[in-house]
Amino acid sequence: MKKSLALLMASTVCSTPVFAENLSVVGSWSSLPLHNQYEAPFWSETLPAASGGDITVELTTHNQMSLGLGDIYPLLGQGVYDVAMTVADYAVADTPELEGLDVPLIALTADEARAMVDAARPMVADIYRDRFNSHVLAIAPYPPQVVFCNHEISNLADLEGLKVRASGRMTAKLLEALGAEGVNVSFSEVPGALQNGVVDCAVTGAGSGYSAGWWEVSTHLLPIPLGGWDSVVTAINMDKWNSLSDDQKALIEGEIKTGFEDPAWASAQDALVNDIACLTGNGDCPSGDARSMTLVDVSDADFARARDILTGEVLPEWAERAGGDWAARWNDSVGKVVGVTIN
Repeated sequence: MKKSLALLMASTVCSTPVFAENLSVVGSWSSLPLHNQYEAPFWSETLPAASGGDITVELTTHNQMSLGLGDIYPLLGQGVYDVAMTVADYAVADTPELEGLDVPLIALTADEARAMVDAARPMVADIYRDRFNSHVLAIAPYPPQVVFCNHEISNLADLEGLKVRASGRMTAKLLEALGAEGVNVSFSEVPGALQNGVVDCAVTGAGSGYSAGWWEVSTHLLPIPLGGWDSVVTAINMDKWNSLSDDQKALIEGEIKTGFEDPAWASAQDALVNDIACLTGNGDCPSGDARSMTLVDVSDADFARARDILTGEVLPEWAERAGGDWAARWNDSVGKVVGVTIN
């Protein structure tokens, strides 16, 4: 009996990696496609399988944990969990320099957005290292942040005087410059705010709005990317990162690029087209039942006006708030890629 027990214990030890690492991972919104289609499969299946059991993962999401959106990265830096991912704009209250990652109206396609993100990544890495004691692993997009209105509109100028929920601080500044009133409402509270008149319009990704049922409390859709692409940053606590072996670091960085980041970007452009079709009924909806929101055309004049306000007012104001050499760094990286210079 003792011999059998010893053999069983030995076989158990041999079947378990001696240096197995367990990662506690906090994902983004559990109800949205980015998490369900890309985050959850990567952390639950792809990475553990690729590591041969050397890395195990305990996955939850920030909304399942009822975390304050502004607390997600500070808690990561403190080591409350090992990995976290959410919209970078949730962290800009005390980190204004991070707003330079996701600038509205600059990128109109997924390829342009990824080029912008890639150019900004060295800056983002420095911000997360210095502000949140963490190492950036990936930056993935939500689709462009468009405008849902429970109010009749026919062009961009009709937002003037309306109360609009912004998806980030730079978007709020842009809306205010357009004559709207930027209102701070959390994503989960938007349907009630639209229904009860707390806001007239709200900015989010078309797919996010479809998944969350914003079409039930909105009538008009303005598909201009006033909220940028709402970049989602995945980062790991720096102390945890430094404790991993070089092989583990290389595995994680290689797998997260090919198994999460690249697929999320590859689907982003088609997602916008499909999501608009799902919300308006203009085309086939691969996600479910098509809805009947009114699609508002974005004219060249609308876009030119918004872009002029962005480059003439919003970006210079951000440069002043961010301080330091952030504007110069942005000009030399993102600005060169997108052809915009902050004066």
